[in-house]
Amino acid sequence: MVALPTTAQAQEEADTAQLSAQDLVAAMQPGWNLGNTLDAMCCSEGADETAWGNPRVDSTFFTDIKAEGFESVRIPVSWGNHTGPAPDYTIDPAVMARVQEIVDMALDADLYVMINIHHDSWQWVKDMPTRHDEVMAQYNSTWTQIASTFRDYPQELMFESINEQGFEGSSGTEEDHRHMAELNSSFFDIVRTSGGDNTDRLLVLPTLHTGADPVHMDALAAEIEALDDPMLAATTHNYSFWPFSVNVAGYTTYNEEVQTMLVENFQSQVDTFVSKGVPVIIGEYSLLDNYDNKVERGEYLKFFEHFGYLARTTGITTMWWDNGTHFDRYKREWRDQEQFDYISTAWTTRSATASSDLVFVDASDKVTDKSVTLNLNGLEFKDLRFGNSTLKPGPDYTLEGTTLTLKAKLLKRILGDRGVGTTSQLNVRFSDGMPWKLNVISSEDPVIEGATGTTDSVLIPAAFNGDRLATMESVYADGSGAGYHSWTAFPEFWDDFKPDYENGTIELTKRYLNSITDGSPVSLTFHFWSGKTLQYTVTRDGSTVTGVL
Repeated sequence: MVALPTTAQAQEEADTAQLSAQDLVAAMQPGWNLGNTLDAMCCSEGADETAWGNPRVDSTFFTDIKAEGFESVRIPVSWGNHTGPAPDYTIDPAVMARVQEIVDMALDADLYVMINIHHDSWQWVKDMPTRHDEVMAQYNSTWTQIASTFRDYPQELMFESINEQGFEGSSGTEEDHRHMAELNSSFFDIVRTSGGDNTDRLLVLPTLHTGADPVHMDALAAEIEALDDPMLAATTHNYSFWPFSVNVAGYTTYNEEVQTMLVENFQSQVDTFVSKGVPVIIGEYSLLDNYDNKVERGEYLKFFEHFGYLARTTGITTMWWDNGTHFDRYKREWRDQEQFDYISTAWTTRSATASSDLVFVDASDKVTDKSVTLNLNGLEFKDLRFGNSTLKPGPDYTLEGTTLTLKAKLLKRILGDRGVGTTSQLNVRFSDGMPWKLNVISSEDPVIEGATGTTDSVLIPAAFNGDRLATMESVYADGSGAGYHSWTAFPEFWDDFKPDYENGTIELTKRYLNSITDGSPVSLTFHFWSGKTLQYTVTRDGSTVTGVL
């Protein structure tokens, strides 16, 4: 009679069973990046993981990340400045040991872990078209050493060949794809032949630039098909539609066009990879405005809500890029708790939003009803709250279809004396997900004045009067775009112009002023979130700049 396995034995066998690539990638959701840490080791001789402003990782750090709900961590590693000369290209043993120590910490915290070759991509691998043999020798040696060090690690550790690889000195996309395929296939051969658990470890292959352009994804799909290995995954990055992500080209809202682009981005990855049995990891995602608040707050949150929904419904695993901007690694808390709440809520459900989170009320004229359109996202309206008070339908607000109307009496009550700049906040709550905040602002028409300065900077005096700047339009007399990005009539928020609400100025920056044509007047239109616009003319004369109404 054959003895049946005990419950403990069965569980042990299940725990040690090799997961498929699809199951592994699914188990990694959601993921997070330990950015600007081991990848910061690239920048100067002797620099360590604190070089870009983050503390050293300790034994409790990944436990804290796990407690926030993450299941995986991507650990970018830059190796080049810690690698010896040819022909051996030996990695500094102390650096390798530290990478190993940090990987161990993450695994001990019950996280899946992905390590890679990171900023080496733009430091020396980019020269592959002109220094092919030297680059490949160093690349192969680097991966040989990594593979050897981690050959007996469990399947919870995976390797990504390289980060955001581009090339200099090539003849174009076709040659770039050949070089990318060579890097990926060499990486694959080195790891697979290194023995141990590397024979069936999950290997993650990026597209050219780690982008989601169809031509680059098609090239990677062909590579994966040729390698014919079930333990492969594809990886891309996503920082949204660039003109929206940095507030350039007039894309001030998360409008239908920007939403459609994100939907198509996810669907194209499903069609190219997921539908063919190849799992996808979006190894980095965020918006590019993290430091400067270039994107208006409500529009910013709409992106993260929608992104999370698409990840959940397409089965694509996502890893949030965090270089210390999001999770304060000293205090071990989120710098923007609301942003994280939107992201983490999207792991399990949707949140409803509205056409805007800004409601402007005239500070001196008669107060009238104000309406916003709710984006219910499959949820139901629950109630409207002011502080701890639940407001009453009828006297305080009405809801007709998806049109939420705030009654004039309510607006007067919550704004008190309606002084310019007075703000109050309402919370729209729904059957699930995050509440949507409506910021009610007492405002008057903004006013700007003439100014003079140099091509280093011009400060335009501005009385915002409670209003907020959405974007700036900049054109020459012939209607062509004037500014650093001449292809658009809308310069880049913050890099080309900066509102300073506290000090009452709009700065035209050095970058913008040095990019406009000497002697050719530029017509500016300042667009405000209330819908108001102001006209202005700027003229450069050598290093002198004059602005007039």
